[in-house]
Amino acid sequence: MYLWEHTDWPKFQWDTQRINEILVDVRHQQGKLLGMAEMLGFDVKSPVVLDAMTSDIIKSSEIEGIALNADDVRSSVAWQLGIDRVGVPSSDRYIEGVVEVMFDAVHHYGEPLTQDRLFRWHSALFPNPSRLAHITVGNWRQGDMQVVSGQYGKEKVHYEAPPSKDVPQMMSELLQWINNADTDPVLKAAIAHLWFVSIHPFSDGNGRLARTITDMLLAKSDATPYRFYSMSTQIALARKEYYDILEQTQKGTLDITAWLLWFLGRMNVAINVAMETIERTLSKATFWESHRHVAMNERQTKMVNMLWDGFEGKLTSSKWAKINKCSPDTALRDLQDLVAKGILARTESGGRSTGYDLVK
Repeated sequence: MYLWEHTDWPKFQWDTQRINEILVDVRHQQGKLLGMAEMLGFDVKSPVVLDAMTSDIIKSSEIEGIALNADDVRSSVAWQLGIDRVGVPSSDRYIEGVVEVMFDAVHHYGEPLTQDRLFRWHSALFPNPSRLAHITVGNWRQGDMQVVSGQYGKEKVHYEAPPSKDVPQMMSELLQWINNADTDPVLKAAIAHLWFVSIHPFSDGNGRLARTITDMLLAKSDATPYRFYSMSTQIALARKEYYDILEQTQKGTLDITAWLLWFLGRMNVAINVAMETIERTLSKATFWESHRHVAMNERQTKMVNMLWDGFEGKLTSSKWAKINKCSPDTALRDLQDLVAKGILARTESGGRSTGYDLVK
């Protein structure tokens, strides 16, 4: 039986003791993260928010097999955040739409989630409905819905959604619960995600909108429209697990403990990654403040920033020369100058493979 076929649907159950143990830890980490974020001024905070929201939008579409241009998404997010120096919004109507949906969800997290609001979000995901005859845009789906994989003739049905005639009533119940239920906002985000994709109310775009609802409810739990962590990024990194746990839960009983544990686990990872990012951002800002009087040429400034932002592998003089398109002698002089100024230090390996790292 699918979840919605149970007579008690949608009265979900879970192991309160097990969930609360994890939820307390997640909430503690969430509080630490938001406390760290409070230490940031907007000039420092905005790149963190820009990166998190850009990644969230790109990865949510990527989960569905849709590849977005990262630069275009970043420009549109930056424009919405008011970061003028980054650029102008993308001219791609789909990218503009998904960015607008994200910002409506998280910047207006306190507003009720209504049918009309969902329809607007859905329409924004499909800006050219005339080319999509098989998709009902901005309205509930009209036919049966199955989640299927595999080649023609060898399809595997992973899930069958409720009949379309039941969707309006089911969505009315879900929206009323989202807007009125006295449930912890983090748990509400996890439950609403599962509940929404189980109804599968639209003919396409259900996964993206489920993750948008998740972001809205997590913004409410954070009590801030600024997103410092990305659930979609962590879901994308565990995409197979995500689909497996959804399928197992949707074909099981109304006990959704396993789904909640998985969701809270990914959220914990997302928060920890964000804390590492903020710590690095704070350290980088402190570094530049303490070295503001140290003379550096353009190549040196560029490479030091690359090291702070996560340079892959070991920095050597040959890599320096290649990245900066300069001679090996120039690269060596740049490196030796930064070593003399106490900004870089040679790593233990010597000879041709001598590496350099930041003195933090």
